[in-house]
Amino acid sequence: MLASYLTMAAILFCIGLYGAFVKRNAVVVLLSIELMLNAVNLNLVAFSKYGMIPSLTGQVFALFTIAVAAAEAAVGVAVLIALFRARGTVKADEFDELRR
Repeated sequence: MLASYLTMAAILFCIGLYGAFVKRNAVVVLLSIELMLNAVNLNLVAFSKYGMIPSLTGQVFALFTIAVAAAEAAVGVAVLIALFRARGTVKADEFDELRR
């Protein structure tokens, strides 16, 4: 049963990693990072339930990770909105200078 959770988490993480490395749209990159964090959360909860000593530790860490992911998404979207207003695009390739 643990192997199915780990396989699903590995698939989610690989999809997120592919999206973060290959896609050029900054919004898609942020969503890919969120997908990778959700894969980590799935691993934490699975090891919490099926580990040698089942406890709530993994679930508590998963809650902290969800809180950090929410803050990261809010800051990331705010930065993207500011960059879009300044440059008129959300392509990650064109964010190579701090000022223009």
